[in-house]
Amino acid sequence: MYHTDSIREMYKQFIRILWPIMITQVLLYSMNLIDTMMSGRAGVDDLAGVAIGSSFWAPVSTGINGILLAVTAIVAQLLGAGQKEAVRHNVQQAIYVAVGLTAIILLIGMFFLNDILDIMGLEASVHQISYYYLVALSTGALPLFFFGVLRNFVDAQGLTRISLYVITTSLPLNIFFNYALIFGNFRFPELGGVGAGFATSITYWLMFLLMILMVMKVTPLKGFNIFRGWSRPSAETIWHHLAVGVPIGVLIFVETSIFSMMTLFIGVMFTTNIIAANQVVLNFTTMLFMLPLSISMAMTIVIGFSAGGGRHEDARRYKMMGVISSLGLVSVASTILYFFREPISYLYTDDPEVVAVTMPLFLFAIVYQFSDALQATFQGILRGYKDVILPSVIAIVSYWLIGMLAGYLLASRTVLEVYGFWVGISIGLTSAAVGFYIRLKHIENKNMFNSSQNAQ
Repeated sequence: MYHTDSIREMYKQFIRILWPIMITQVLLYSMNLIDTMMSGRAGVDDLAGVAIGSSFWAPVSTGINGILLAVTAIVAQLLGAGQKEAVRHNVQQAIYVAVGLTAIILLIGMFFLNDILDIMGLEASVHQISYYYLVALSTGALPLFFFGVLRNFVDAQGLTRISLYVITTSLPLNIFFNYALIFGNFRFPELGGVGAGFATSITYWLMFLLMILMVMKVTPLKGFNIFRGWSRPSAETIWHHLAVGVPIGVLIFVETSIFSMMTLFIGVMFTTNIIAANQVVLNFTTMLFMLPLSISMAMTIVIGFSAGGGRHEDARRYKMMGVISSLGLVSVASTILYFFREPISYLYTDDPEVVAVTMPLFLFAIVYQFSDALQATFQGILRGYKDVILPSVIAIVSYWLIGMLAGYLLASRTVLEVYGFWVGISIGLTSAAVGFYIRLKHIENKNMFNSSQNAQ
């Protein structure tokens, strides 16, 4: 990465960083998409079981990866300030953080997962598939989070094509093992939805090993000597990482968990067909969310680099590029979804009753895409400034006190029923976008004022 005063060069640099992140995120999420689609072909119970399992795994895994996103902001600002020598120590400490967090979630799952599923009162077959799907996924938790640390270190330098290469290489293996383990092909056991969990876990291990190879062999990554001269755990550095990362993780967890909680409420309140239909819509629209999420991640890199170098006007320009790009991409994606929502539904299931529920759900889901795109973009910009505490508070209030509460009331007390959850989520995301924007304007005004004072 480099600093430039040319808007043309800034745009070129933004696109160069963005497009590999975008393809990487789409391919990475494709593993979940493939899990769901193939499980749906195994049966409605498998689709519902994977839906419930994913509703637990998604907020946990994205929340942990959110904490590890601190690596991107920290490394980008270190490089922007010319402090390359401090990068190795910070990355090594982040790996310690990943080990600790993995141990915590595995222990919680070991002691409480089955009890939580019991509370939901699921059908016996759906309960069993959900439980063992999560057990299978847990075998890949540690490599997934190690991969997250290394990916964030690589992406912070603008070398986003490396992550793209790793995911592109790994995805065919995920498809192969899904096909083999879900349906019992190539003399593998037929495990149904549970097989999707094992297939994804195997893929996580491959991604991790490939990323280690990249960090050790590719210039300029190997110059950081990440795996040499290993430093002992530093309470000060780990605390700094957690101080930046935990609010990010909380923010992402809170956002993701509203969709998971919606799935859990639907699992208790409605039938298996409605659970399956909701999972189809949630699964596909989350794929579309990878577009603004990628822009959010690119914003963290370019904003962090600009802020680290004290170039606040550059940061404002990058912000506008991000907002315009995010809204533009979501507009195109939502238009395609509107016209092709029926064939998309049949990619997941042949059950006409499930498709009948899925079709109108897609219309409600389209509405929230725009607010979701804006709030995600503003999140990424705020992370670039390492402003993470107040945005987490805004997220909790918007997503849960406003969005989830409104959704539950609309679903349980009005004729909207299951559709009420999606209306509530749209309200919550819009509130978050407004709150993040107000906070961002405050930071920008403060930075510009400080710059003018220093110039005098």
